[in-house]
Amino acid sequence: MNEQPSNGKAIAGLVLGIVSIVLIFFGAYGAVFGLICGVIGIILSIKARNENPTGIATAGFVCSIIGTVLCAVGFVACACLLGGLASVGASLQ
Repeated sequence: MNEQPSNGKAIAGLVLGIVSIVLIFFGAYGAVFGLICGVIGIILSIKARNENPTGIATAGFVCSIIGTVLCAVGFVACACLLGGLASVGASLQ
């Protein structure tokens, strides 16, 4: 019998990539969780591409990279804004 290999890792990587893209809209905490989801999605997508290269695995890889980059930029932006607000607050006292 010819059994088709499972796409579980590829689907998980795609879902985590999409989740990491969505989490960017939830502020600094969302960006941290988005980074975690994005990195796990990248790892799962790479493993899936090595086992069985499919379009889903590639899509998961791309979405995870995009989500990870966006979350990293969002986290840095939130940290800069909080640092700027803290310096303005300190100068008012």
